[in-house]
Amino acid sequence: MAGYVPGEQPPAGARLIKLNTNENPYPPSPAVVSAIRAELEVGAAVGERLRLYSDPQAELLRETAAEVTGFPREGILTGNGSDELLAVLARAFLDPGDVVAYPYPTYLLYETMARIQDARIESIDFPDDYSLPARLFGSDARLVFVANPNSPSGTSCSVRDLARLADSLPRGVVVVDEAYGAFAGESALDLARARLNVVVLRTLSKSHSLAGMRIGLLFGSAEMVLGLRKVRDSYSLDRLAIVAGAAALRDTAWLAEITARITATRARLIAGLTSLGMRPLPSRANFVFVRLGSPARAQAAQYFLRQRGILVRYFSMRLLDDGLRITVGTDQEIDALLEALAAFMTSIESGAS
Repeated sequence: MAGYVPGEQPPAGARLIKLNTNENPYPPSPAVVSAIRAELEVGAAVGERLRLYSDPQAELLRETAAEVTGFPREGILTGNGSDELLAVLARAFLDPGDVVAYPYPTYLLYETMARIQDARIESIDFPDDYSLPARLFGSDARLVFVANPNSPSGTSCSVRDLARLADSLPRGVVVVDEAYGAFAGESALDLARARLNVVVLRTLSKSHSLAGMRIGLLFGSAEMVLGLRKVRDSYSLDRLAIVAGAAALRDTAWLAEITARITATRARLIAGLTSLGMRPLPSRANFVFVRLGSPARAQAAQYFLRQRGILVRYFSMRLLDDGLRITVGTDQEIDALLEALAAFMTSIESGAS
C-alpha cells in the first residue's frame, strides 16, 4: 500500500507564506495560552505535573465539549486529532474484505485507513455539482466516509441528504467528518444524536488554531463510544492538550470572530481568482479549490508560487490534477497570493503570444 503523504511542512524559520495545509492563519484564543501556563505552574516546580500520565478519558475536555455543544457527554470520545479517531473507527468496524465507501475525490486518509484493515474500497465519483453520489445510497459498506465540507473541493451537502444516506444503509455507519464544519454554518450533530449509525468527527486543528496540539472529538451513541474505547490508545491526549482544548472550546466569542474573519477573506479570494479568469469551486471551508484548465498549467502555477515563497497544494490525481487547493490565509497573505497569480497569468499570456 502507499502511505498517506501530508502537505509540505517547511523547517522552522522558513520565510514562506504557507497556504498548503489548511491551518488557521491566526493564533489560538488567549485563553489557551493561559490554560497551558496554569497547568505548567501547578506544583512545587514549573512543569512538575508533566511527569504524571494524563487523564485517559480526558474528562475535562469531554465535559466542556458537552457543555458547548449540548451533546451527551457519554457519547463523546476524544482522540489525538480526528485522524486517530478515523483509525479507531476503522479498527473497530472493519474486517478484511469489508467494504468502505466514500465519494471521490475526498480526504486521502480514508483510503489509507481502509487499506490498513485490508478492506475493499468503493470510491464513487462526485457528480458535477458535488452532491452525494446516488450509488452511495443503499451501499452494503460497513463504513461510509463523508467529509462535510469536503476536502479538497470545499463543497458540502445538506444534513437532510446525510440523514437519507444513513437511513438507506442496511449495515453501515456514516462517518461525517466535520474537520471544516465551523466554516460552513451547518452541522450533523443532531443527526448523530438521533441515528445510531451516524458519528460526527471534529478537530480543533482548523477552526481553533490548534493543529500543533492534535485534538479531535467524536460524537455518537454512548454504546458505540464504549466499544470504540476498547481499541483506542489509553493516553491519546497529553495534559497540555486537554486543558488547551477545553479552554479553546469555551471561548466561543473568539471562535465566532475568527471564523467570520476567515469566511470574509475566503469571499475575497474567490472573487480575486474569478477576476483572473480562473474557476474556483464554491467553498464552505477555510480553503478554495481552483481549476486552472490543465494539469500542466496547475503544476506551473504551483512552481511559480513556490519560487516566490508561497506554498499551495497540488494533487496529481484524477479529477484534481488541473487545479490547486489554496488555504485562506490573512488578508495580507491573500493579497500577495493574488498578486503572484496575476503575474503568473501575465507570463502565460505573454508566452502564448
